[in-house]
Amino acid sequence: MSGSASGWGSDHLPYGVFSVGGGPKRIGVRFDDTVLDLYAATGRGEFAQPSLNAFLSLGREAWESTRAEIRSRLGSSNRAAVPLADVTLHLPFEVGDYVDFYCSLDHATNVGRIFRPDGEALTPNWRHLPIGYHGRSGTVVVSGTDVVRPCGQRLPAGSSTAAGGPQPEYGATRRLDIEAELGFVIGTGSALGTRIGVDDFRDHVFGVVGLNDWSARDIQAWEYVPLGPFLGKSFATTISAWVTPLQALEDAWVDPPEQDPEPLPYLVSTGSTNEGGGGLAIDVEVVLNGEVVSRPPYASMYWSPAQMLAHLTVNGASTRPGDLFASGTISGPERDQRGSFLELSWGGREPFGDGRTFLEDGDEVVLRYSAGSLVLGEVAGTVRPAREVENDRGPVRPG
Repeated sequence: MSGSASGWGSDHLPYGVFSVGGGPKRIGVRFDDTVLDLYAATGRGEFAQPSLNAFLSLGREAWESTRAEIRSRLGSSNRAAVPLADVTLHLPFEVGDYVDFYCSLDHATNVGRIFRPDGEALTPNWRHLPIGYHGRSGTVVVSGTDVVRPCGQRLPAGSSTAAGGPQPEYGATRRLDIEAELGFVIGTGSALGTRIGVDDFRDHVFGVVGLNDWSARDIQAWEYVPLGPFLGKSFATTISAWVTPLQALEDAWVDPPEQDPEPLPYLVSTGSTNEGGGGLAIDVEVVLNGEVVSRPPYASMYWSPAQMLAHLTVNGASTRPGDLFASGTISGPERDQRGSFLELSWGGREPFGDGRTFLEDGDEVVLRYSAGSLVLGEVAGTVRPAREVENDRGPVRPG
């Protein structure tokens, strides 16, 4: 069966969670401008759930056979099809653990040059392993959710972190940023003390989502030494409402870039490119208030998704259905391919677009994704002002 000019045809069929008119949440797949209610169509209990997790746990054989069954039903009229305009979309899966990586060579090089202009752009370990941090799964939200400007400790503008220098202050972030990323959804988990091999990627990963790792750069800069990102990242991560299954991306796999030095053996794939050993030709558009400000290419990423998962579990860390790991900021070699405002404004020193550096209250950011003729789920969020907090001395207003 052929695809569709809409990008949402039978060659795509992404999964999501929807409700109609305040009714129960169900699992569905999108086909053009309709949503196929999978419980109504099949009667299978895993589709009468408020999340994809039960279906994810069934494994690769079930994912592939279900996709074939769905495609076979599309040629006939089906009362289980609901108009897209009538549905409300929800977070598609319950996120167990969330890990974010740092896998773009161009992004890592740009960040290094911004913060260490007189030193090495890359840290000594960067070309040897996919660097990552463990994020906060409870603040992963679905596309369309507003993002409240976070507060925390930051250094006053122009101050130094040197001993005896200015003291930090409390206030709302003044450097709110986005990171255009791609997320990978684990279906079949792994037991504690075991490892997922680099060639076993597709037996464990169900599909992909668009992802925005919102970042408070000034809070992050003060807190991240010595243990890495914390409050500057944990306030919100937005994902698309639609999960594109790996089966829809067969034609998107591309050969990985040359890696020098050669990684350690557990990170070296001996399988085919489309078993996870390669990269993905997925294009991203970063849209700020209706204007495209960047077009990052995922195909330029240095570390592959299979290498991320292999490294995530090499120490025996367990995984579960619904776990999420993300690529880190997607950036290409050109200025208009940078996936964060930190890079687009070169640390706030080179305004872009309409004179922008970082996000302002009321800004709307939309990340759009495509893979050939497929249109993947978008990731949208609007920035809302910081909120007061209460303590025993009364309200604390963000400065």
